[in-house]
Amino acid sequence: MLLEQLGRAAAERAANALTRCRSVAHTACEPHQAISRDGQGTSNSLLSFCSNDYLGLANHPAVVEAFVEGARRYGAGSGASHLVCGHSLAHHQLEAKLAMWQAPYIPDVRALYFCTGYMANLAVLSALGTSDATLFCDKLNHASLIDGALLARAEVRRYPHRDTGALNRQLSASNSPLKLIVTDGVFSMDGDIAPLAELLVLAELHDAWIVVDDAHGFGVLGEQGRGLLAHLGLKSKRFIYVGTLGKAAGVAGAFVAAHTAIVEHLVNVARPYIYTTAAPPAVAHALLTSLTLIGGDEGRQRRRQVAELIALLRGGLEILQARHPKAGWRMINSATPIQPLVVGDNAAALTLSQALAADGIRVTAIRPPTVPDGTARLRITFSAEHTRADVARLLNSLQILAANRESA
Repeated sequence: MLLEQLGRAAAERAANALTRCRSVAHTACEPHQAISRDGQGTSNSLLSFCSNDYLGLANHPAVVEAFVEGARRYGAGSGASHLVCGHSLAHHQLEAKLAMWQAPYIPDVRALYFCTGYMANLAVLSALGTSDATLFCDKLNHASLIDGALLARAEVRRYPHRDTGALNRQLSASNSPLKLIVTDGVFSMDGDIAPLAELLVLAELHDAWIVVDDAHGFGVLGEQGRGLLAHLGLKSKRFIYVGTLGKAAGVAGAFVAAHTAIVEHLVNVARPYIYTTAAPPAVAHALLTSLTLIGGDEGRQRRRQVAELIALLRGGLEILQARHPKAGWRMINSATPIQPLVVGDNAAALTLSQALAADGIRVTAIRPPTVPDGTARLRITFSAEHTRADVARLLNSLQILAANRESA
């Protein structure tokens, strides 16, 4: 019975162009990477525009060397959860540095390190979303925030994407003793930014707190890459800030930065933190070097390089759209390294991704349920290791495919 059900589900996915499959990377995370399909056959070198390694630190020599040094010092694994005996000096130093980074924006701040951003979001929402709470969630929040809300015992209300007017009405109508506004910082599939200043005004008006998942902003936005709060110049005890360390930071893990009392509560009650083995200390040790790079001159230069590449791509896509309007592709207004090109139809997005791959360029097709129905897209992302020539090659390939689509 189970296998029959799974077979029907697989057939339905295939009929709707929603089947997902893996590619296998044979080399380090870099713009030019050797890839094979499911590890079968020989690998091909592809120019990739789909990683979240925004600053190009995943294979940075200093970060790699710090990882090796951390493994030599602490071994391969942590051995236990943080509360048993797995909390190393490297974890402790990393949390202290992350707290220092967010101290200008969150008073009395403390940071807590997690193995992944998914776990951090599950931890925050399940621990704080008690039966006397209400979670007010942006409809385009990341899956980890959605699942965290499902795990919580709180009432969940969703408001239209970035619609602060609708959110204000929901907050006004709520008698909940604890109100939590939950939002991505940079939305992972659209690349746009949450109206955090307006959300803070509403939080103060309605005595609410703000959980902001800045997975795609940390390292990229703000002074020294410290994220969205720094970028917008906001400061409040009401922020519960989640930053991811496997994207712009180039390694792995995530952290929660919030008022000391909130973090102490997470240490004591957050099940995704308490009941899992701590990440290898070598990861935390490597992240200390990564943060030094992000906050220094090299990080500033890398952010500048990404900004220049974004402008180059957007300028080229605007020309492409003007020349080939019948292709039906649509850009989304984004100033971040996430640059979506909306195609619409699932099969068309998949076909476009496959055509680029045939030309040696890797851009993943994103389809429902990751994005709403009818908005399947190519999610083009940048690394500071990309060059202007790489962008020109992508634009040239898209230009040819748009012309072919119009004439078909």
